[in-house]
Amino acid sequence: MRMSDMVARYIMDILDEHNGAAEIKRNELATTLGCVPSQINYVITSRFTPEQGFIVESRRGGGGYIRITRINTSRDVAIMHIVNAIGTTLDKATAEVMIDNMLSRSIIDARSAKLMAAAMGERAYLGVPQEYRDSLRAAVFKNMLLTLIAD
Repeated sequence: MRMSDMVARYIMDILDEHNGAAEIKRNELATTLGCVPSQINYVITSRFTPEQGFIVESRRGGGGYIRITRINTSRDVAIMHIVNAIGTTLDKATAEVMIDNMLSRSIIDARSAKLMAAAMGERAYLGVPQEYRDSLRAAVFKNMLLTLIAD
């Protein structure tokens, strides 16, 4: 398991244990997990965004903390936040994180997650010139998500 996955899982476990709200100290968490504080920052900025259903507040300084709160929104609203966050390009790794987040929040089921992951994988774009792959991946993913709202 990659360090970023371990950090994300650890934070998700804290959120689950505390009814969707957690307050963490970045340096303490880094020490606990055996990583550098910048890895904590990376995970929080990439995996705990409003589009993924979280509010993050931070206070710097000696007594500083990072507070993460899970937002409870409807399935359709959550999907629209994700669609709006995608932009014009989407790489495979970011798509995988989004799919994992949707699965963990029960926005999609396991079968849908597998289908989406297959559609976002590099093999699906082998015949497409490299410079167009991320743009096409973004368009395909957005259309898949919008189809879920139409259900």
